[in-house]
Amino acid sequence: MTGYTAPTREIQFVINELGDMNRLSQLAKFVDATPDLVDAVLEEAGKLAGEVLAPLNRTGDEQGAQLVDGKVTLPQGFAEALRQFGEGGWMGIAQGPEYGGQGLPHLLHCATFELWSASNLSFALNPMLTCGAIEALAAHGSQELKATYLPPMISGDWTGTMNLTEPQAGSDLSAVRCKANPNGDHYLIEGQKIFITWGDHELADNVIHLVLARLPDAPEGTKGISLFLVPKYLVNADGSLGARNDVSAVSLEHKLGIHASPTCVMSFGDSGGAVGYLVGRENEGLAHMFTMMNHARLGVGIQGVAIADRAYQQACEYARDRVQGFAPDQQGRVAIIHHADVRRMLMLMRSLTEAARAVAYVTGATLDKAHHSDDTETAQQSSVRLDLLVPIAKGWCTEIAQEVTSLGVQVHGGMGFVEETGAAQHMRDARILTIYEGTTGIQAGDLVGRKILRDRGDALQSLVHEIQDYTQAISDADAALKSIREKLTAGLDAFRRAGEWLLSAAGEDADAPGAASVNLLMLAGVVFGGYQLARGAVAAQHKLVAGEGDADFHRAKLITAQFYAEHVLPRAAAYADTILAGPATVSALPPEHF
Repeated sequence: MTGYTAPTREIQFVINELGDMNRLSQLAKFVDATPDLVDAVLEEAGKLAGEVLAPLNRTGDEQGAQLVDGKVTLPQGFAEALRQFGEGGWMGIAQGPEYGGQGLPHLLHCATFELWSASNLSFALNPMLTCGAIEALAAHGSQELKATYLPPMISGDWTGTMNLTEPQAGSDLSAVRCKANPNGDHYLIEGQKIFITWGDHELADNVIHLVLARLPDAPEGTKGISLFLVPKYLVNADGSLGARNDVSAVSLEHKLGIHASPTCVMSFGDSGGAVGYLVGRENEGLAHMFTMMNHARLGVGIQGVAIADRAYQQACEYARDRVQGFAPDQQGRVAIIHHADVRRMLMLMRSLTEAARAVAYVTGATLDKAHHSDDTETAQQSSVRLDLLVPIAKGWCTEIAQEVTSLGVQVHGGMGFVEETGAAQHMRDARILTIYEGTTGIQAGDLVGRKILRDRGDALQSLVHEIQDYTQAISDADAALKSIREKLTAGLDAFRRAGEWLLSAAGEDADAPGAASVNLLMLAGVVFGGYQLARGAVAAQHKLVAGEGDADFHRAKLITAQFYAEHVLPRAAAYADTILAGPATVSALPPEHF
């Protein structure tokens, strides 16, 4: 099963009803984002995803990326797909018009990126890293660097990477050893980086690496790291490509999934030093890189949504076609979609995916407001909310992808465990999402340490009060909305209790934040996802009453939100109970007894 259908109607509903696309289009930055343009972009993006990228997903998984005679080769069809991607202007949807971008909302970029990731996750990693590199360079690069490198990256002619990890420095970037030695108007970079996604390939004319390295006199730790731009090919004054730089892929990782995405070990300076250029200020590279990293973290959260939706689509198709057994009130043998437990699994996949999509897209819309709002106060409030939401969007949405893709295999039964159906690939591909760009534990630590404890819970309380005010305004007149209101109220109470406990316990027990962090992140995702589905249910109910749009679609939104409220939101109480139990048993067993 290689087909993929873009969930365009669902995406339109989320970006309009939950992402406030109409309000975003009123901002001075986004006046061109008219409803007609947004719909046209989604339609064309869906065609590229379904007709060009999706057919390459299975063959890409089978053929994989390879390192042959020092060159990274990609599966058949990837070069033409990247060419079409660039020619369509897809790399520059949310990039600045001054360098060739279209200047549209990041929310719309989120929607198109979901389509790329769902249709072909390995391929989509290329534009994700390139767009992140563009963001970092646009924010911190000199005018000369931006003028030279941004236009061909935005056009898709050149691609970008992020080089952080080293063999001895995984998530602990304070251990970075890569060196940068001053040499006239540039630096010579020496060292090795590992796990570099799309670190090298022959599909683009140039590959632009953003590399963390240390200057000779840099202080120890994270405060001594600088950021450098290192091109695969040097660029002449007239913009043409010059000699090959002293950087190369020396090996590729053999991975569980995303086989067609080359994960490279990159070596810089084997022949004297790779020419690099300082991006931003000396010894502030980690802060500069976080511009790219936060962009990438939201992107990975969207990848979780995407692969979950792809697994859900395939599970539905299989359940409609697979005939097995008997069901109440049905004549003869039936397709398994008539069995109650299969429908339970499909509804769980559907509701979790829709909740995750809403969480990720609302985070994208918040990013737009934080960066481009015409009102200073709104921009500031949105910036604080964005900081809170990014680890939730990355951590929770990718954990949801694990559950949904695993359920997808389960719906297929034994056929899900063999590679021919493709269900196993979705599960294998999804497994990396909770790991790269910061594991779930790292996201949870960020949420608890930097986003909740640092401001003594102010941002958290603001979110709790917003959900509380909205929940109290939900009408009891409709049975579905009443059920949603009751379950969301209970989930929010669990969220509030857990937050209050954390703020109290953190000052008394040093282990409390770390022991509670992942459960608190999952609790936040469950409740925030339920909040967004409640908003969607209210909007759908209003449209049903007014007779607007597709009644079947809007009834399905109500049913899905009610299912989530009754089957997923109760998890909030369990997460809260686990948090309130404290860290004692987490740390009780001595290391030697494991």
